[in-house]
Amino acid sequence: MRISRSTPWAAGLAAVALVAVPAAASAGQQDAAAPPSPGAAPAAAASYDAYYAPAEGKTGTALKAALHGIIKTQSKLTYDGVWNALKVTDQDPANPNNVILLYSGRSQSKATNGGGANDWNREHVWAKSHGDFGTATGPGTDLHHLRPEDVTVNSTRGNKDFDKGGSPVAEAPGSLTDADSFEPRDAVKGDVARMLLYMAVRYEGGDGFANLEMNDQVNNGSAPLFGRIGLLKQWNQLDPPDAFEQRRNQVIFDVYQHNRNPFIDHPEWVDAIW
Repeated sequence: MRISRSTPWAAGLAAVALVAVPAAASAGQQDAAAPPSPGAAPAAAASYDAYYAPAEGKTGTALKAALHGIIKTQSKLTYDGVWNALKVTDQDPANPNNVILLYSGRSQSKATNGGGANDWNREHVWAKSHGDFGTATGPGTDLHHLRPEDVTVNSTRGNKDFDKGGSPVAEAPGSLTDADSFEPRDAVKGDVARMLLYMAVRYEGGDGFANLEMNDQVNNGSAPLFGRIGLLKQWNQLDPPDAFEQRRNQVIFDVYQHNRNPFIDHPEWVDAIW
């Protein structure tokens, strides 16, 4: 599954370094590799051809099914274990003592995680009430959609679907919210889209959890649905994966879960499925 440099996606991704770390970790190895440094040298996208081989040449529902078969093999963390993992996956490239908060964009001390108003906590990008999976090991602790965020901003976002517009969010410059939706800052719009789409492929009704799916509406409440897919597809294109997002994907693969978010490696697969 090589990305041709003649495609629009390749033009966007060529400027972004992939992390050169071994991709041979198995699902049973929790300590297989040390996290790559934020300044690690780039590696070719073709390094993951073998991982994605079962998806070769597929589109639509066949591609979605093939990717599910690939990424469902993973190691799982406890919810307490997520705290320390996020301190590694979301480390500030410019300050190893800090993490970057998803919606706020703020660099904040790793030590300030907790429940206080200015602390950071564990944001479920796919809100845990959408499918009622809570913080159970599985979707509730999956690092591919859990990110550090300011406690107050996390509360403001709540379980809202993603859409455009609203009023500015205090402590999250560039983010907007209204009664039924949340719009993240431009720099992470694509990140949000790819995290949600990962969840819709990874959790297909097995593992004892709900079948998570995308739709094109807001106000999904407790249904195992998230929107809006039409807008998220736009965000995926407007904000392609950057070095921070790619390094994060690699750390999760090598050190923690040993599965990948395929839409970070191949963002063109979003349009091929939806």
